[in-house]
Amino acid sequence: MAEGYKTVYIGGQGEIVEKKSRFIATVRPVHSEEEAAAFVEEMRKKYWDARHNCHAFTIGKNRECTRCSDDGEPSGTAGRPMLDVLLGQELHDTAVVVTRYFGGVLLGTGGLVRAYSAAVQAGLAQSTIIEKRTGAKLRIDTDYSGLGKIQYLAGERSIPVLDVAYTDKVSMYLLVPEEEEKGFVKAVTEGTSGRARMEKEKDLRYAMIDGKAEIFEDEA
Repeated sequence: MAEGYKTVYIGGQGEIVEKKSRFIATVRPVHSEEEAAAFVEEMRKKYWDARHNCHAFTIGKNRECTRCSDDGEPSGTAGRPMLDVLLGQELHDTAVVVTRYFGGVLLGTGGLVRAYSAAVQAGLAQSTIIEKRTGAKLRIDTDYSGLGKIQYLAGERSIPVLDVAYTDKVSMYLLVPEEEEKGFVKAVTEGTSGRARMEKEKDLRYAMIDGKAEIFEDEA
């Protein structure tokens, strides 16, 4: 599975004004070129009276699809600078449309580049950005004497506990980051003198949001 990567979890909207021109940046997470195209068309319809609706998007864990458009602005002054901001922030599966309402004053090529870049940054500042990471759902069955040790080892590594079932034994379900898996399994084995039984139930993608683990079931 691939390493962790940054993406937009909840899109936002930011706006700047440069020499009376309004630049409105709308950011949204997307997962296909078709989804990105539909988003761009949605913004064109919403802001039908604007002079320009420029866009940029990057899709795929390895950025298999990147596109941008100046939408009538001088070549290279809008779409590419917008895309450069997304790439510079190492974002994936993210699209942005910057809508410009012309204010009557020409900005020049350098001014346009700066304005479109700043608008995207303003939009991203109003968005929720997360890092999707690779991990595993690990089940650990232990007797009650081993519970404290396992809880300590998980807490020491900031490994989220997803659920705990108490019967004649304790069954713990933990979300273990890929890079921690081997070391954690070894530590639990040693810490419980081999009495704990461990089973990896599945690989998954997750992100920590407000201190809680959000699992993306469709991206295992």
